[in-house]
Amino acid sequence: MAAGLLCIWPHAAASEPAVVSFNHDIRPILSHNCIACHGPDEHDRQAGLRLDIRESAVAELDSGLRAIVPGQPAASELVTRIRETDPDLIMPPPESNHLLTADQKDLLVRWIAAGAPYQPHWAYVPPERHPTPAVQNPDWASNWIDRFILARLESEGLQPAAAADPVTLLRRVSFDLTGLPPTPTEVDAYLAADPTRRYGELVDRLLASPRHAERLAAWWLDLVRYADTVGYHGDQDHNASPYRDWVIAAFLANMPFDRFTLLQLAGDLIEPQDGEHPDDRVLAAAYNRLLQTTHEGGLQVKEYRAIYQADRIRNVSGVWLGATVGCAQCHDHKYDPYTSRDFYALGAFFADIDDEKHMGRAGFGGAPNRTPTTREPEQAVVSPFDREQVAVLDAEIRLLRAARVYLATGASGGLVISI
Repeated sequence: MAAGLLCIWPHAAASEPAVVSFNHDIRPILSHNCIACHGPDEHDRQAGLRLDIRESAVAELDSGLRAIVPGQPAASELVTRIRETDPDLIMPPPESNHLLTADQKDLLVRWIAAGAPYQPHWAYVPPERHPTPAVQNPDWASNWIDRFILARLESEGLQPAAAADPVTLLRRVSFDLTGLPPTPTEVDAYLAADPTRRYGELVDRLLASPRHAERLAAWWLDLVRYADTVGYHGDQDHNASPYRDWVIAAFLANMPFDRFTLLQLAGDLIEPQDGEHPDDRVLAAAYNRLLQTTHEGGLQVKEYRAIYQADRIRNVSGVWLGATVGCAQCHDHKYDPYTSRDFYALGAFFADIDDEKHMGRAGFGGAPNRTPTTREPEQAVVSPFDREQVAVLDAEIRLLRAARVYLATGASGGLVISI
């Protein structure tokens, strides 16, 4: 909750109009209603107008009009068109099936009146450190995050909720940090602990718990599309659990994110650091094996090599770059500054992955993916039936070997060979 409130921290009291943000308020309106015809796609662009770039939006068009005149909504053709009632002139046009609400129109007018400031996409805007706000009830806040929360509540004329009882608080933090409820023993120990220290000590203990690392790892494993089966056709087993164990261990050790990233993208190409297990680099690089793979016979190798490469590009861009470049697989991106050339240039980083060798010989029809492991070797369980079959096969092997010797030398070695 604290993180969410920090993200929407207001700059004005409730009685004052909120400042219109391009990224939060205007960009979604333009992207959904206008950019298809007034964006980067030069083939579909109408009137030579781009609303995704300020230089174009405020420039004089061939008609002599300007879509946006900063600070002058009444002189802006955009405002005229969104207020128009003539179906031949109104924007968005009726055939687009888009209709602006009164609130959206008001936001556009207020934004232009404020000078029509554009902002880079939020994913590329570095976070800013804001000063801790002043509050009316500073005694309620136990830390600087509380001050941001309280300031927002006070700006809305709200009061903080009453403090939760100890057991409720214990359950909340346990579910939040581990995904599990506290045990009866943990409840009793918490209630018996020093009230002035128990909550902080509880949080420290939960943060150091393997259960907390598992909870964090679950989010990451979803992002990198972790699975225990290959995902195609027969959906054979895909033993990637050692990678999962490595991710959990990385969260438990609070590994720096830059190292966490480097090991996964190129762990097999870099030197280990002090304290790292010898297999850590390769285990982490198993990220590159987590995509859907096929083990059917008769498939086209080049086709699936391209499919796998595109999958890796899409995932890396979404997880690490904060951008979805998948549209550029087939054409230049219509909304973001990515070209098809960019898409396949990014794919070059993964072009040397030995998919054919890894997944079997001709046609990829080999064994399911294998991943190194730091676990002790596992002993396969052999059933009594299997042991009997092994004994029979061993006897047959001995018989065949004796027959081979007899045929080569004429010596039976004391064995009776039956035909």
